[in-house]
Amino acid sequence: MDLKESCGSQGSQESSSLHPTSWQAFAHTSTLHGLRFVFPYGQPSARRLLWAAALLACLGLLALESAERLAYFLSYPHVTSVDAVVSSSLVFPAITICNLNAYRFSRLTRNDLYHAGELLALLDVHLTIPQPHLAEPDVLAFLQEKANFTAYRPKAFSMKEFIERVGHDLKEMIARMNALRHMHSDKRILRNAKIYAYMNEYKHTHRGTTLPRHSRDQSQRLSDTVMNDRGEDCGDTGVSVM
Repeated sequence: MDLKESCGSQGSQESSSLHPTSWQAFAHTSTLHGLRFVFPYGQPSARRLLWAAALLACLGLLALESAERLAYFLSYPHVTSVDAVVSSSLVFPAITICNLNAYRFSRLTRNDLYHAGELLALLDVHLTIPQPHLAEPDVLAFLQEKANFTAYRPKAFSMKEFIERVGHDLKEMIARMNALRHMHSDKRILRNAKIYAYMNEYKHTHRGTTLPRHSRDQSQRLSDTVMNDRGEDCGDTGVSVM
């Protein structure tokens, strides 16, 4: 009786070892390399521990590298590539010529000083020379001659005519101008240069004041003309200013 029972128990143990568990069945059918050595058939061994350690180390490295790449992707990296190309010719932009010395002193007349002397900061409100001791001798002599308004009868004054006559001449101010495509007339460029110079001169000289009443409307129209003309294309132009 005892012999039969012992034989039966041994047979049951051998039969149970011959039937693999679900993990063993999965490990032997999985394509993950080394997993079938971690869950082998039969009794555990040192080989199983070595394969388990190697598999865990590989999985750890995979997780670490994946996390590092994911963090790099979420940082939105970008690369800017700049190529420098040397060109033999460039399109010259639209220009406005501005001379800080807006008017030619030698072209002033007595009528100009009478109407615009205060505007040009050459005379005061009483039409007299302010601080004559600070002026150069030749300038003082010229002003004393032109600012003598004794028995003088002023004539009509036009700000537009004054700017075109007293402003700088394009042929004297520009040494040369070459246009490869086209070029506006000298008169148009000269007009814009004079008007813009006048507006800047008045803005910096008389801050907080307005133009004289007789020229305020004319200056506003001239300013609008400048703003309209500054956006035009002057072509491929080379300018040399004296």
